[in-house]
Amino acid sequence: MLTVETRHAIDPATAKTLDTDGLRAHFHVGGLFADGEIRLTYTHYDRMIVGGAVPAGKDLVLDEVKECGTKSILDRREMAVVNIGAAGSVSAGGETYPMNRGDVLYIPLGAGAVTFSGEGRFYITSAPAHKALPAKLIRIEDAKSFRTGSAETANDRTIYQFVHPEVMESCQLVVGYTQFHGGSVWNTMPAHLHDRRMEAYCYFDMDANSRVFHFMGRPDETRHLVMKNEEVVVSPPWSIHCGAGTGSYTFIWAMAGDNVDYKDVEMVAMEDLR
Repeated sequence: MLTVETRHAIDPATAKTLDTDGLRAHFHVGGLFADGEIRLTYTHYDRMIVGGAVPAGKDLVLDEVKECGTKSILDRREMAVVNIGAAGSVSAGGETYPMNRGDVLYIPLGAGAVTFSGEGRFYITSAPAHKALPAKLIRIEDAKSFRTGSAETANDRTIYQFVHPEVMESCQLVVGYTQFHGGSVWNTMPAHLHDRRMEAYCYFDMDANSRVFHFMGRPDETRHLVMKNEEVVVSPPWSIHCGAGTGSYTFIWAMAGDNVDYKDVEMVAMEDLR
C-alpha cells in the first residue's frame, strides 16, 4: 500500500502567522512507519521526498509515484534509504542489498522499482537527479565521521556522513546521522542557516515518553515543534534547525539543493537568537 501526502512551500512571513497546529501541518511529518505500508511526503522544498517503508516480513514495491510525474520514482530522481529497524533488504537495479540497522543505501537515477523486504524499518529520502551514478551500500564503518561539541555544553556528539562527497558521489542528496555521548541532548547548536539547501530531520531511537523540542524559524523569531520517536521535521532554507531532547535520541539529516557542500552554512550567533 502506497500513501503520498504533499507539502507546499511557504515563506517566513506566512510561517510567522501560524499557530501550533498550523506549524505542524506544514513542517511536522508523523505516522510514516506503518506495517505493510509505504508512506511518503512529497515536499515543494527542493522537491525532497521523505518517507517510511515497513515490509513487516513481506515485500513492498515502490515504483510509480503520481506526484513525481514519471513512470517510476527513480526515472528522474536519486534515493537514500536508512534502515532504522531490524535486518532487511532493499532491491533495485537488479541487485539486492542486505541492510542491518544503521546501514545506508544510495540508489541512483534510473534504477527502476525499489523493493523493501524483511523486518527493516526503512527511512526514505529522495531528490531530483541529473545523471546516473553507481549504487552504494554504506555501513557505519565506511562513513566519514567526526566528533564535535562537548559535555559541558550538552552537545557532545558524533556526526556520521554517508551520502557525502568524502564518501561517494551523488547529484544533490547529502545524508547522514548524528549520535550523542554521555547525556548530551542538544543537536546542531550553535544554530545555522543554509539558504541554498533545505533539510529534513528524522528523529528516532527515542523512548516512548521522550520528546525532542525542535527549534525552527528565522533566528530573530524562533518557534518550536515537539517531536516523538520516528517523526520528521521539514526545514525550509530560511529556517534555523536545532533541538534538545528530554532523553537520548539519534537523528538522520538529509539535504537537497544547489550544492553538496556540507560546510556551506551561515552560523547564527547566540545573541541573534530570539
